[in-house]
Amino acid sequence: MKNTLAVTAPVKKEKGRFLKGLDILTYALTAFLALGLEGVLAFVIEQNLYRCNIKEFNTWQSILHWVLTYIIWGAFAFYICRSTKKKGYELFPKTDKKIRPWQWICIAVGVTVCLISTWIDWNGSKVLTELEHKGLLLFIFQYIYYFVEVFLVMLIIVCGQKACEVWFGKESIPYGGIIAALTWGLGHWWSKGSLTAGLFTAFCGLVLGSVYLLTNRKAKLTYALLCIIFIL
Repeated sequence: MKNTLAVTAPVKKEKGRFLKGLDILTYALTAFLALGLEGVLAFVIEQNLYRCNIKEFNTWQSILHWVLTYIIWGAFAFYICRSTKKKGYELFPKTDKKIRPWQWICIAVGVTVCLISTWIDWNGSKVLTELEHKGLLLFIFQYIYYFVEVFLVMLIIVCGQKACEVWFGKESIPYGGIIAALTWGLGHWWSKGSLTAGLFTAFCGLVLGSVYLLTNRKAKLTYALLCIIFIL
């Protein structure tokens, strides 16, 4: 009887840990699903409605597209934050842990590499180029879109990190960045129609996940840095 208990107890514990991790990972995939729904909106609903693809949208069609995307993404983000809180998964716990000099150096290197890569990819400043080509009105609405997108990517990273830590127990590996790279990152391969764009975004996903750990999981600082890396 004692031998039976000794064998079965660890199995129950392992099963509970697996299901808990899977439950948390579901929220990361839900955030990715929210990002993917923009494709359904643009390439299925709006394309059939307007009889043109997204690159041919006029000013007001583009603005409406972004506003509808805000609503969809915002609803999913609200659901994820509220549902995880009800289940006791603290996504953004407060921490007073100081960031060490070597962490700041790693953060600076990662941010710099991404900014240089973006500069090369855009042949100059991404912000100035988009402002010049889109005009102020479209520029404002698109950059609001970017800010919301970054928050959903952050949810993918945070939930993915927590899920894998429940499974594997190591807190120093950027699991969230790996999940972001495999979902949001490579998703750009399809949405942009370019393998290079997909690989670059996947690389950025890894960097974003690493930044989250290097900031000691400070939510506001992480979000600010993610915005700098992705938007600038």
